[in-house]
Amino acid sequence: MRRERDLSQQALGTDAGLSAKFIGEVERGQKSISVDSLARVATALGVRLHELLEFD
Repeated sequence: MRRERDLSQQALGTDAGLSAKFIGEVERGQKSISVDSLARVATALGVRLHELLEFD
């Protein structure tokens, strides 16, 4: 979703109150993300939390 919205990791991190480094680590599967932080990412992306948890 971040890439679809043409957001950098830095921009998403800033909007969500998280570091770009952390966003990258989560995207690469190197770090786990709390529900609270995931909700902040959802808000920054303009989607509902459950939309981040849907898989094709």
